[in-house]
Amino acid sequence: MKAIRRFTVRPVLPDPLRPLSDLARNLRWSWHAETRELFQAVDPEGWRAAGCDPVRLLGSVSGTRLAELARDRRFLRRLSAAADDLDDYLRGRRWYQNHSLPDGDLPAAVAYFSPEFGVTAALPQYSGGLGILAGDHLKAASDLGVPLIGVGLLYRHGYFRQSLSRDGWQQEHYPLLDPNEMPVGLLRRTDGTPVRVSLALPAGRCLHAHIWVAQVGRVPLLMLDSDVEENGPSERDVTDRLYGGGSEHRLLQEMLLGIGGVRAVRAYCELTGHAAPEVFHTNEGHAGFLGLERIRELSEEGVEFDAALEAVRAGTVFTTHTPVPAGIDRFDRELVARHFGDGAELSGVDVERVLQLGMETYPGGEPSLFNMAVMGLRLAQRANGVSTLHGAVSRGMFAGLWPGFDADEVPITSITNGVHAPTWVAPEVFRLGARRIGVQRAEEALSVGGSQRWDAVGEIADSEIWDLRRELRDQLVTEVRTRLRASWRQRGAGSAELGWIDGVLDPDILTIGFARRVPSYKRLTLMLRDRDRLMEMLLHPERPVQIVVAGKAHPADDGGKRLVRELVRFADDPRVRHRIVFLPDYGMGMAQKLYPGCDVWLNNPLRPLEACGTSGMKAALNGCLNLSVLDGWWDEWYEPDFGWAIPTADGPTMDEDRRDDLEANALYELIEKRVAPRFYDRGASGLPERWIEMVRRTLANLGPKVLAGRMVREYVERLYAPAALAHRSLTTDAARELAVWKTRVRAAWPRVAVDHVEVDEASGVAELGSTLALRVRVALGDLQPEDVEVQAVAGRVDNDDRLRDAQTVPLKPAGGPDQQGRWVYEGPLTLDRTGPFGYTVRILPTHRLLAAGADLGLVALPTEATGEGAGVLMR
Repeated sequence: MKAIRRFTVRPVLPDPLRPLSDLARNLRWSWHAETRELFQAVDPEGWRAAGCDPVRLLGSVSGTRLAELARDRRFLRRLSAAADDLDDYLRGRRWYQNHSLPDGDLPAAVAYFSPEFGVTAALPQYSGGLGILAGDHLKAASDLGVPLIGVGLLYRHGYFRQSLSRDGWQQEHYPLLDPNEMPVGLLRRTDGTPVRVSLALPAGRCLHAHIWVAQVGRVPLLMLDSDVEENGPSERDVTDRLYGGGSEHRLLQEMLLGIGGVRAVRAYCELTGHAAPEVFHTNEGHAGFLGLERIRELSEEGVEFDAALEAVRAGTVFTTHTPVPAGIDRFDRELVARHFGDGAELSGVDVERVLQLGMETYPGGEPSLFNMAVMGLRLAQRANGVSTLHGAVSRGMFAGLWPGFDADEVPITSITNGVHAPTWVAPEVFRLGARRIGVQRAEEALSVGGSQRWDAVGEIADSEIWDLRRELRDQLVTEVRTRLRASWRQRGAGSAELGWIDGVLDPDILTIGFARRVPSYKRLTLMLRDRDRLMEMLLHPERPVQIVVAGKAHPADDGGKRLVRELVRFADDPRVRHRIVFLPDYGMGMAQKLYPGCDVWLNNPLRPLEACGTSGMKAALNGCLNLSVLDGWWDEWYEPDFGWAIPTADGPTMDEDRRDDLEANALYELIEKRVAPRFYDRGASGLPERWIEMVRRTLANLGPKVLAGRMVREYVERLYAPAALAHRSLTTDAARELAVWKTRVRAAWPRVAVDHVEVDEASGVAELGSTLALRVRVALGDLQPEDVEVQAVAGRVDNDDRLRDAQTVPLKPAGGPDQQGRWVYEGPLTLDRTGPFGYTVRILPTHRLLAAGADLGLVALPTEATGEGAGVLMR
């Protein structure tokens, strides 16, 4: 019989054990080894059965065992120490509290919105890299003391669980998640009633949501849940699955995340006294509607739409994670229009103004589509990609929003992702470092960084490093065999068929890992291009290789599922199944064993389609070497001292099959001739000394760079602090001033022109170090010199006379306007480099409250008939 209702009966902890509840409810335990070890001591077998989840553990431990622990003085001392340590962590001053900037105070608080958060496997609200990155962002912010508030959705089915059919086809399962069995609690008012946020829907319907709070160290994570009784059936299902449903379902999820999320933040701050955010960070376009809600708030205070828009932009940061347009959510214009304006959400806000923010009204865009990333960029004064290469790709992809500007001037910067080392570094690796530099310095190295702390790796003996790598590989072999046996049982195999699993993998063989989502551009099956050659590598008599593969295809992506099946069928071959395995249901729990246990981390995406690719960072922190295409973070930090770069077959006319053949061959060549020989090359000591040196360099050189602590510090200093300063500067009157000025400039800009450019002939020949005197006549229409900046732009030129590595030089007005209303600008141009050199001039709008010259997307350039000198100077 099935129960008609399910609920959780919690044990009553004896008074001496009450601190266990606080420790379990704060997710710091997920990256704090001493706290996890304390819970393991409560009931070692129950800890494993609970999936290393303290909340589930405390829900199952017997009263008898609790009574024993309440009398165990040694355990109580450990409990008291853990509770005191958590209290110090939550209340003490950290990097943020001790940090100061010369041009203003740091933000009082930052709200960080993301559709998914991968904090721990005990809170399965993530699908892949975006969610893991968001979780690491929260944890690093907590370690640094950054006053962040996370905002997301609570999905009752989370993302799907993956299994395989007998023939290797991916199957999806959606287990029901009970928030009462997870480390979260409802946000309640002082009278005990749950806080509820509501959105108006078309036809008089409403979407209500409760707010669950997960405490991630010092950072609260607010998650909105539409599964409440007041909703109708379709509204209750809005937060059913992560990335599920059709267009309207996704639109409602994103409205709830953005609009409902802002309302949740306001309620949380009001109830708890938490500082109100000065900066709102939109992690990908899914949460872009948060800007509309903030505009509505200001509109209710009597602020006009344009002024409210400027005020909101000033305090908003937008991060894009996708390098391809197909990865962006886009909705039909009419669908969006139906959900906004009179009779729906944001009543009183002109629906046409809402639509203008997201429509692709630029060359190459689809004017009928509402683009969430476009809206995110238009609602944010500051934007970034997630690696240096991805920043460049993003500037090119979104250049249409800033017409007239070269892609490298598009105001999208980059902050390279990082990973939360305390989460991803194996305990064995941490203990080895702690023995050398002490526990406190080792913890600081993982959370804060600093190359001096990581240089201590050089003091560790080769034998210690190699013994550690062998131990981690051995643990991975055990983990793989356990998971493989469980997978085959799910596929229908009986015990009598599975004896071969005891011989799968060998802890002394070179082990390569490959695990990630399975879209086509990540090329899961590139390694299968020449199966005979791969088989030879796996079975090589002297230098064998073994490979562990994992990954999920999106439930709607049959192409990705076919790639999974292709890989699984190869791995099922009795000739090689002891050397290559596919593990289903890739998640955080598996990853924390996989990264440390591999010797090499493989990544072979189509360049430049990997925005960052943080899995290789997690592997590197455990001494695993990277073998990757130069894409994402690896393009930025690769050095031959600590890894290998897979050559790419670039070219505009390259056939896809030919490209994959060439790159697969390059991959095979690297493994056969460089990777495997170095792993198996033993010196006089019997150790692979050159390999160990690469491990040491990986830890010392990459360790400080790949940390989420470094990433969050960059966000604070380069984006959050400037955004907070702009937010404070843009008072209501200043926002109105800026909005009126922008309207005036846009109206006048068609009459702004570069009329004539000339060079003083007395300037001399074009020699290095010489100076040219520029004289430019411009038409400003109804604008004044204080509204614009006239610039000379100079640099090297290519064969098409395009400027490269250009520098700008402001020109100054020389007197008032002439009789035709033209203004003359003058200035010197120094020839500071040899070779092909050129220049042009341009006019940009300028205002003290603009974040960048390209902000309005307006520029006036010379025409062919403008005059001499605006072009190539030297060849």
